Amino acid sequence: MATAKLLAGLMKWLGRDSWQDAFNEILDRHLAPACVKADVSIDELPDLIGDHHTAVLWGCVFEDFLARDLDDGRNIVDDYLKQRGWKESASNKAYITALRSSVMSLYEISDIVLDESFLARDLVRGGEPVRVSERSGTRYLKPWDRMAARLVRTGSRIEMAGGALPFDHEASETVLKALRRVDKKARADADKFARELGQGIDGAFAEALTDTELLRAWAFLFTNIWLDDLLQRTLNPTLPQMYNTDGDELAFTTVSYPFKPEASAAAIRLALAAIPALRPESETFWNWLGPNERVRKKRRAGSQTFITTLDDGSVLLGTVELKGKMLILEANSPQRAERGRTLIVPALRGMVGEPLIETRTVAQLMASRPAEKSEPVLSGLSPDEERAVVQANMARYYMNLLNEPVPMLGNTTPRRAAKSAKGRVRLVTWLKFLENGAARHGHGSTMVGYDLSWMWGELGVAHLRR
Repeated sequence: MATAKLLAGLMKWLGRDSWQDAFNEILDRHLAPACVKADVSIDELPDLIGDHHTAVLWGCVFEDFLARDLDDGRNIVDDYLKQRGWKESASNKAYITALRSSVMSLYEISDIVLDESFLARDLVRGGEPVRVSERSGTRYLKPWDRMAARLVRTGSRIEMAGGALPFDHEASETVLKALRRVDKKARADADKFARELGQGIDGAFAEALTDTELLRAWAFLFTNIWLDDLLQRTLNPTLPQMYNTDGDELAFTTVSYPFKPEASAAAIRLALAAIPALRPESETFWNWLGPNERVRKKRRAGSQTFITTLDDGSVLLGTVELKGKMLILEANSPQRAERGRTLIVPALRGMVGEPLIETRTVAQLMASRPAEKSEPVLSGLSPDEERAVVQANMARYYMNLLNEPVPMLGNTTPRRAAKSAKGRVRLVTWLKFLENGAARHGHGSTMVGYDLSWMWGELGVAHLRR
C-alpha cells in the first residue's frame, strides 16, 4: 500500500488556491450525500467514525481528484509534474503517473500470502485475478473479503493505493447494483442521443461507455455507499433479523405450568413418556424433536436462520423440564411454543394449571446481560481438546446444513443449488460468505483454524473456488 510520503509534493500542491475550490467540490460529492442522510456535517465525521476512517475517506477523495479531469480540462497531476516533476524521483513519478490513470473498483481478495501479496479479482470488469504486492494489508485481510481500491501498476509490480475501503457482502452488492443501474442509464441515454443524430453509437461513444470509464466517472459511489453504511451502523445500531426454521422471528418463550395439588412428578413423567416427539435426556429433562423442516417464509436480505440440531441430525424444536412443582416448556418463538403446548397438554390430562408465559426477544436478552464479565465456564478440557470437540460438532452442523433450505440460495438446499448453473452462481457466493465469516473468529475462539473448504468438494464445485 502506497504511503503518504510518495504523494507529499502533490498534497502540498493541493494547498494552492487554484485547486481548493475544485477539491472541495469533489469532497462534497464523495461525502455530503451520506452526511445529509444521517443529518451530520462533514466536520463531525472524525468524532463519529474516528480519525482512521476519516483519513481513509480523505485519501479516497484525494486519489479521485488526482485521476479526474476538471470541467475546464485541468488536472492537478499534469500541472504538478509539469512544474515540479523535476523534484520527484523516477520511481515516484512513475507511481504518480500510474495513479493519474487509475480507477477505483471493487475487488474480491483470495490466496493471501502474509507480508507479501494477495490475489484481487475485479468484480466490476471481470477477468482473471491479479497478484498485488502488499505487506500491511495481508495482516488483516481474510479470504473472500471485498474491498474498493485503486490498483496501480508500475512496471511488473501492482500495488494497492492508500484509499482502500473494506465492504461487507451486503454493502458491496449495493455498489454493484448501483453501478449496473448507472451503466444501463448511460447506455440508454447514449443510444437516445445517437438516434437523435440519426446514427449508431460510434467509437467515441463506445469508448466512453466502457466499464473503466464508468468507474472513472462514478468513483464517488464507493465512498457514498461505504460512508452511508458506516454512519447507519454507528448511529442506528440494529441486530439482524433472526428466524427459526418455521419462519418465525426469534423470541425465546418460556411456558411454566404449575402442578395441580393432586399431581405428582412421577405421573407427569409417565404422561410425557407417551409423546413420541419427546426424547428423554434425564428423569427431569426432555428434548422436543422434529424432522428437518423447510424454511416456510421468505426473508429479506441480511436476515439469519437459527437452527439447532443434535448429533443424529434431528432438529431441536424446544425442551421440556420438571423443576420442583413446575413443568417448563421452552421454545424459540411464541408460535413454536404454542405448538408445544398443543403437543403436551392433552397428555397431561388436567395435571397442570394455567401457565405463565414469558417471551423475550434477542434484543431484550442482550440488553439484560450484565455489563461485567462473568467467570468462564470450565469444561475440564484443554484448549486444544475443547477446540476439537467444538469443531467436530460444527462439522456435523455444516454437513446437515447442506440438506437445509438457505435464504441466500433462494430457500433451496446447497445440494440442490449445485445441480443448476444459476444455483451454482449463488452457491459460490454463499460458500465464500461462510468461509469469510469463519476466518474472522478471534484468537481466543474455539473456531480458529476451522477450515470450511471441504464443503466445495462435498458439493462438487471445488473447480469454482477461485
